[in-house]
Amino acid sequence: MHDAHVAASHVADPTLVLLTVEEAARRLSIGRTTCFHLIGSGQLESVPIGRLRRVPAEAVNDFLARLREAHRPTSTAA
Repeated sequence: MHDAHVAASHVADPTLVLLTVEEAARRLSIGRTTCFHLIGSGQLESVPIGRLRRVPAEAVNDFLARLREAHRPTSTAA
């Protein structure tokens, strides 16, 4: 029963508007430190709430879209 609760706590809740840095990192399949680096460099948007730092859920998707666009192969005309 305890294992089921732990597993359920790691499932992404699609209704969350703001994510902890750990939740954002989990959604991106990266480490917490890497996520903080992306936030610090401005690549991943975050907002302060008091002493907390939160990542808007859509910022994760925006980051991924920018990453995909930057690494999309360019077509060359023959």
